[in-house]
Amino acid sequence: MKYENAQSVLPGELLAAVQAHYQGSYLYIPKTGDSTVRQKTEYRTELDKRNQHIYLKHLEGRTNGQLGRIFHLSESSVRRIVAKERVQYQNMKEMIKNALPLWGIQGGQVTQIYPSAWEINHTYVLKVYSDKNQLERNIKLATLLRAGGIPAAPIQAAHNGENYVAIGEHYFLLTEKLPGENSFDSRDTQMAWKMGRAVAQLHRALLSCEKELDVWDNSLLEEMKGWVYSSLAQNGWQLIREAEYDATVRQLECVYAKLPVQLIHRDVHSGNFLFQDGKFTGYIDFDLSQRNIRIFDIGYYLAGLLAEETERPLGETQWLANVHAVVAGYESVSELSAAEKGALVCVMECIEILFAAYFAGQEDIRQAEDACRVFHLIHNWGAQTNIQVLGQTL
Repeated sequence: MKYENAQSVLPGELLAAVQAHYQGSYLYIPKTGDSTVRQKTEYRTELDKRNQHIYLKHLEGRTNGQLGRIFHLSESSVRRIVAKERVQYQNMKEMIKNALPLWGIQGGQVTQIYPSAWEINHTYVLKVYSDKNQLERNIKLATLLRAGGIPAAPIQAAHNGENYVAIGEHYFLLTEKLPGENSFDSRDTQMAWKMGRAVAQLHRALLSCEKELDVWDNSLLEEMKGWVYSSLAQNGWQLIREAEYDATVRQLECVYAKLPVQLIHRDVHSGNFLFQDGKFTGYIDFDLSQRNIRIFDIGYYLAGLLAEETERPLGETQWLANVHAVVAGYESVSELSAAEKGALVCVMECIEILFAAYFAGQEDIRQAEDACRVFHLIHNWGAQTNIQVLGQTL
């Protein structure tokens, strides 16, 4: 994105009207269309997933006090979330019981394993969608990935031959359950290396799928200069100082045109990458995939390690070891450019600023403050490592 002199773009009367309200500085004018709505809907989806994750941990036996400390919420907020999710949980369980016979499955064990996914008889996974277009896009993407030898879950057709079943406003997709677990010790740098390698292998496959899909184009830079800026300004820069925001965005803008853009996963964390006995076994959950800078996926994973819902957070040394290991693992498959390595810390900072802005807009101040905490950790700790030589360290 480049700046234009408004005097050479706007009619005189319109320029005078704008100057009556704002002058002497940069003014971002967003594109028309639904991109802002879609971006905010995307982060609303992540918030919904967080609430469902809270409920899953509640079912595992965590107390409201423990959940409050893990997710940086008050106990009253946790109680409200659990109560709301309990109703949705029961309603969905009844719908699933009605859906399974359409695949010839009668009875059996049904266990929620993920915010929108249920394990069926330890053999299948039933995924629930409310957006038909997203479902159909994900079916096509999974089919393309499997055709390319990538371990995505095989789809099970219903008795009527269709790939999914519609009940009311919900759509159900049944797949085989891939082997492996969707969690591992984030302190294990060998696993971090394997995680980086798995991301690179997926990127290579996704790049070849782009021409076959209707892919949404997004831009981290446009988000930062658009709704993120507006949200933080509306909040009075109480979360992130304006000078910190400006310095971070200027740094991203200087290199953004040099960063490779492609279809990415967009929700890279250990819960969406499966491992069994230390071996990578498969990818799940492509709900948020989009075209964006490819190092967003790497940055999202590494920043997420500092925001994980754990009572044993990573320290500086452990986190920096993960940074080195993930980059080295990625480069065992695909080389990162010097521009990408130089921008990695900045991208991580932008991701946390973005979440601070989003949660501030949701009036979820505790989550916004936690994103700010992670931003400052990345800013301080990232300065301690030489990104340019990361791939050569392991």
